[in-house]
Amino acid sequence: MAAGRGSRMKGYDGNKTLLPLIPERGPFDGHWPILKNILNNLPTGPKCIIVRHKKDQVMEASKGHRISYCEQKILNGTGGALLAAKPFLNQVTCDRIIITMGDVPLVKKQTYLNLISRLEAYHMVVLGFRPDSKRQYGLLELEKDRVTRIIEWKYWKEYPKAKQSRLQICNSGIYAARRQDLLVHLQDLASMPHRVSKEICGKWQTIEEFFITDLVEILNTKGKKVGYELVANPQEVMGVDDPPALAKAQRLFATGAFGKPN
Repeated sequence: MAAGRGSRMKGYDGNKTLLPLIPERGPFDGHWPILKNILNNLPTGPKCIIVRHKKDQVMEASKGHRISYCEQKILNGTGGALLAAKPFLNQVTCDRIIITMGDVPLVKKQTYLNLISRLEAYHMVVLGFRPDSKRQYGLLELEKDRVTRIIEWKYWKEYPKAKQSRLQICNSGIYAARRQDLLVHLQDLASMPHRVSKEICGKWQTIEEFFITDLVEILNTKGKKVGYELVANPQEVMGVDDPPALAKAQRLFATGAFGKPN
């Protein structure tokens, strides 16, 4: 998913998936963009990028990868991005789909493969992690090995301390799912808009958004199994939301542990 504006990346007006992991004259100037590293680490197979903001630049940067593109005409959340991908999901024949964010550049190829392999036993799988602090993250609510729902921080922070302590695994925002299950339940997702307030171009507006996380509850209500895969190193799933996070990702990438340019 590479459609969003990236409003927290202060001082940068481009699409943040094009930010460099190898800086040169400054943090925003360099080579080997975030998007390139993600595409390199994903398993082989057809790929689709959800575009909107600076879409021509994203398409130019990703050419040569045999990519399909779907435009998210309205920036209406992660679920909206998935709904925009329906033509691609109808077109491809592969059984298993990875859904990943365009600002999470350090996920290793083996981690994606581990995630996909869990679809032998589950209809959908969430990539989870255990950070030093759970604050601000969505958490997985579990029943044994099954994920029953994903609870956002603004809700679980009001839980009693004892209940909070039972919620240990955070949502990375990366998923794998069986393609047919996605297609069947996209219509359910489309019927579940959320009204949220956001600052857009300096003004607060109330808009409708769709959340991928709702798919977890949808599948559970239909009797389908949602599982999780736990990533060993939380740094793999760090998001590049702002300049300090970009600087950290660039330092980590320089170690060579999270992919290399080719």
